[in-house]
Amino acid sequence: MSIAQRAKDVYVTELKTRLEAEHRDEFVAIEPESKSFYLGGTFIEAALAAKQAFPDRKAFVIRIGHDAAFHIGAGKL
Repeated sequence: MSIAQRAKDVYVTELKTRLEAEHRDEFVAIEPESKSFYLGGTFIEAALAAKQAFPDRKAFVIRIGHDAAFHIGAGKL
């Protein structure tokens, strides 16, 4: 299973309810092996916090309360 899928599983089963109630629109970086997570107001803040805690492991960043971390492109024209 990929790092992304493992992190998403941790998010859904252990973090989603609490984080969406208290931290909607923020970012969370999840290191799936330890199930540790790091919040940030921006993508880079969350990613750097995870990297500092686990420099030799990969984490996956999720935007809390959204299907994607970023939306690219314009709305209806």
